[in-house]
Amino acid sequence: MFRSLIKWYLTRMEEYKKMIEDALKRVYEVARKTSLDFAPEVSARHENNIWLKREDQQPVFSYKLRGAYNLMASLAEQERKKGVIAASAGNHAQGVALAGDKLGIEATIVMPKTTPEIKVTAVKRLGANVLLHGNNYDEAKDYALGIARDEGKSYIPPYDHPVVIAGQATVAVEILQQHPTQPDIIFVPVGGGGLIAGMVAHLQDVAPNITIIGVEPDEAPCMHAAFEAGERVELEHIGIFADGAAVRQAGEEPFRIVKDVIDEILLVNVDEICAAVKDIFEDTRSIPEPAGALALAGLKQYVAREGIRNKELVAIFSGANVNFDRLRHIAELAALGEHREALIGTTIPEKPGSFLKYCHDLGPRQITEFNYRYGDSKTAHIFAGLQLRHGAEEKNTLIANLKDKGYEVVDLSNDEVAKMHVRYMVGGHAAQVENELLYRFEFPERSGALLHFLTQMGERWNISLFHYRNHGAAYGRVLMGIQVPDEERPEFQEFLDGLGMQYWDESGNKAYEMFLS
Repeated sequence: MFRSLIKWYLTRMEEYKKMIEDALKRVYEVARKTSLDFAPEVSARHENNIWLKREDQQPVFSYKLRGAYNLMASLAEQERKKGVIAASAGNHAQGVALAGDKLGIEATIVMPKTTPEIKVTAVKRLGANVLLHGNNYDEAKDYALGIARDEGKSYIPPYDHPVVIAGQATVAVEILQQHPTQPDIIFVPVGGGGLIAGMVAHLQDVAPNITIIGVEPDEAPCMHAAFEAGERVELEHIGIFADGAAVRQAGEEPFRIVKDVIDEILLVNVDEICAAVKDIFEDTRSIPEPAGALALAGLKQYVAREGIRNKELVAIFSGANVNFDRLRHIAELAALGEHREALIGTTIPEKPGSFLKYCHDLGPRQITEFNYRYGDSKTAHIFAGLQLRHGAEEKNTLIANLKDKGYEVVDLSNDEVAKMHVRYMVGGHAAQVENELLYRFEFPERSGALLHFLTQMGERWNISLFHYRNHGAAYGRVLMGIQVPDEERPEFQEFLDGLGMQYWDESGNKAYEMFLS
């Protein structure tokens, strides 16, 4: 049985070898051979030779064009006449649209209603028909598949197709051609798995000694979950900060290819992604989208964990389709992701001179943020942002020193409520509010979402706290305090479960208790 499986796998890889050869003859009719750029600043900081594969240089600013064009160029004439359809909120949509324009194939893209206007406009500008349907990718995909079935159009999947995978494999071909020696490790961003499957399909054949490591956002770890379970699983909830990699389930064909070959799938958080966005900007003056910086974020995490030095490391900079209004949010979190800033909450005596003493005890460091408001006559709570020069070690030493001097200190650097909401809300406690519960929500970023929420809630419970800030994403992040008497908690929980949106109970959050409750 084992021998037959090996034989089957080798046969399949031989088929991919032929498909990749065919892809190399097609994709450059529209795609570019992007550069492999040495990153001097990040290399010096992490004591390795780090290279960035610049897929932001593609005509649609993403590698997705390679696979989409490869599949569409392989369609028979009769299939081309009927047109193609795809579902996407971004990069794949633009790849299909440009491929359709180049090949003279009518392309229809189904995009979720929550897709930012900048992406809808970009796809229309490339000549595709755009249909807005559903509130997420899965709903858009189901609708697109229905149209494909009813109208005979060819469905162009973003990752789960051998010819798409072969198109993405051309990235691996170029890396081997461009690197001055040979990479030791290549870090690959993972969403559905099409790119990493293409890397494996080529490198296992020609350079099996190169280590391939996948990187996913910890909010959408579909391939990581599949590796742990030994089979594909569908995630119940996913975060969409790195929307280009926000996939509920890894592709069937990609998982089959990579499951026994990939060394590891790393998970990175939002702060680490933002720090990698900044790193790439500083070395290239290009701004990656969050998913485009995944690979470098994983590379940095791996180097810190393993302590490797003087290795040849490649990170695939996979895309640069970022909304301008997201940059503010990314910049705010980048310093935290690099451990160049700490957020702390400190309790001090409410008396003359205590604030001066606290500033003195912080030492000669740059203060990036200070928030304070009178609460009562005994104690005061200070929300502070502090610049760090020596990373997490410096933060831990500072906190320990403050505690030794008698301060109550809470590290808020990794607290989502503190980072996203409380830092903009510090204004004193609401002493008269009773039975307040604190919840964090992800609202669809579309007209009427809040009104729909309030209509469902009716007049049953009072909203005692509300904070929303637009971050240029498909979902808005809302912090809400709601007054719910104890005897009504079961009814309130039933209401929450019926909303159909993600929520988190933050009633015990430390930042909330210090500054708002």
